[in-house]
Amino acid sequence: MMAEFTEGVDTVSTLEASQLVELAAQSGGRILELKISQGDEVEAGQLLVVLDQAQQQAQLAEDKANADSAKANYERYQYLSKTGAASQKELDRYRTKYIAATEKVKSTEATLSYSNLRSPSAGVVADVKVKVGDVIQQGTPFTSLVQNNELEARVEVPAVFSNRLELGQPVLLSAPGSDSVIATGEVGSIDPRINKQTQGLLVKAVFPNTDGKLRDGQRLRTRVQIKAKEELAVPFAAVTQTSGQSFVFRLGSFEDLKANPGKADLTKLEKGIAAGKIPAETRFALQTPVTVGELENQLYPISKGLESNQMVVTTNLLNLKHGMPVQVLPAKTN
Repeated sequence: MMAEFTEGVDTVSTLEASQLVELAAQSGGRILELKISQGDEVEAGQLLVVLDQAQQQAQLAEDKANADSAKANYERYQYLSKTGAASQKELDRYRTKYIAATEKVKSTEATLSYSNLRSPSAGVVADVKVKVGDVIQQGTPFTSLVQNNELEARVEVPAVFSNRLELGQPVLLSAPGSDSVIATGEVGSIDPRINKQTQGLLVKAVFPNTDGKLRDGQRLRTRVQIKAKEELAVPFAAVTQTSGQSFVFRLGSFEDLKANPGKADLTKLEKGIAAGKIPAETRFALQTPVTVGELENQLYPISKGLESNQMVVTTNLLNLKHGMPVQVLPAKTN
């Protein structure tokens, strides 16, 4: 029989969060309050860190005083300009000073707002590298936010499979050394280029992670199930193993048995056929070594040892020996 089998390409890959945000201080200062710890789930806009604002508050007060003074001077020169007691050039100079002082207040207010560090998005807090009392510098990363609801694996597939790769093909994850599948994703993108050094093709696979069992940075066995192909197949029950070699009992004629007699007693069988005790059309069990692939849907793909339309035995294998006459039962009907 012929059946479709999906060929798997096995490798090891590291999962990466599709969305990972590195958080850095937008303003320097001493940490007064640290409202997060590793593993916390936070929402967008949630307060994470409060920095010492004393210096910024003092600077803001000074800047506001300077702005008030600049405003008063500008308004005074507006009046003097109207009466001819001040030139337009003097008015423009004080107007420029007033605008600059106002912008300085806005800048200091913005810096002060950065002293309260808030989450830019929802996620899970990774390792927190600071503690209360630490002095943090502007631009210094202090933790990361990970969104684990969707993870990505970068998988390098040998270039020989490039014409059989397609978007949406299944990708299976399992722990190293185990065949137990812990997550199923699909091919999300395929690099149009082949790596010159490795002759590999980069495939990115996406895995939904609504239950949170997968983690960013986790290293797992990855199996890409590439496009199916039709192969000769036999049922699982037809295959036996002896010393690492797979065998099936195929059905053959007496002439087939004579071509490969093994330990069969051909003389006794010939006498039985001649005497009519064994019908001439009797089929014989022929133990045949085969090369099998991976089991799929209770079928083994056969790459060597059998030909199309050859019948195999699926029952009473333990009682069979090479060359035994067998009776073919009709297929059961419901």
